[in-house]
Amino acid sequence: MQDRFVQSIAQLPPLLAQALVPVLNDSFSGQIEAKQIEQLKRMSGLSENELIFSLLPVAAALAKPPISQFYVGAIAKGISGDIYMGANLEFPGETLGQSVHAEQSAISHAWMSNEKQITDIFINYSPCGHCRQFINELVNSSNIQIHLPEQTTQPLSHYLPYAFGPKDLNVTTPLLTSDAVQLKLISEDPLILEATHQASKSYSPYSNNHAAVSLELSDGSIVSGRYAENAAFNPSMLPMQVALCDLVRKNKDFSEIKRAVLVESSAGKISLANVSMNALHDVANIELEHLTVEPE
Repeated sequence: MQDRFVQSIAQLPPLLAQALVPVLNDSFSGQIEAKQIEQLKRMSGLSENELIFSLLPVAAALAKPPISQFYVGAIAKGISGDIYMGANLEFPGETLGQSVHAEQSAISHAWMSNEKQITDIFINYSPCGHCRQFINELVNSSNIQIHLPEQTTQPLSHYLPYAFGPKDLNVTTPLLTSDAVQLKLISEDPLILEATHQASKSYSPYSNNHAAVSLELSDGSIVSGRYAENAAFNPSMLPMQVALCDLVRKNKDFSEIKRAVLVESSAGKISLANVSMNALHDVANIELEHLTVEPE
């Protein structure tokens, strides 16, 4: 079991803790498949909702909050039955607007894992307005069930009445359902190719700036993040933040980042270069490689 889960595992019901220890191995990065959920239910004697609620301390152990020291965990359940953990991420010395909320982290985790729809979100603290708006960008958002400890489960529409969302800006394929675009690129560099592939699957209906970040680590592995825009603009999630959340979930250290590439479409109305470079420099002493590519 990974050291970062030692304290959280002690908070779990004993039968669940015993069943979960083998799951929290070195390769665990916050996703539990539907078949594993069924096995954990049998071994622990808990219902599915009781089980996922019990796992929130494990999700919170993925947090990296050097400013607030406030650990928040969230778990998104996909229509596949898989669950995806997320936690808050803060950048020391950087504006608070760069911070990633736990709900954003869990949703981006599901998205990067190619989940097509989120049905439920479990959180250990009530979602702020920023997160409610971010959740509202998802397919069938008003019916997503929000689960909070010791509170009645309610759909997002309860927490965000009179919502403003993609449909108000004539977007009919919300986050998790949008089609990939084709981007022109000639390269044999695996890191650039991966960033371009992820950029083609990004979600940017408002600026048309399809973008992604790929990070090469010292062990040769690659972590990536796509850009996810929001109808309210400010809750948009930047690709560097998505990539760094993935890195933290995989129990990697920022010092392991060896190269960083941002690829974005030349057709975009904005550029993410400066904000991506600032976030990178907060955690690593390397330069950001920046490429613009043309859409086909």
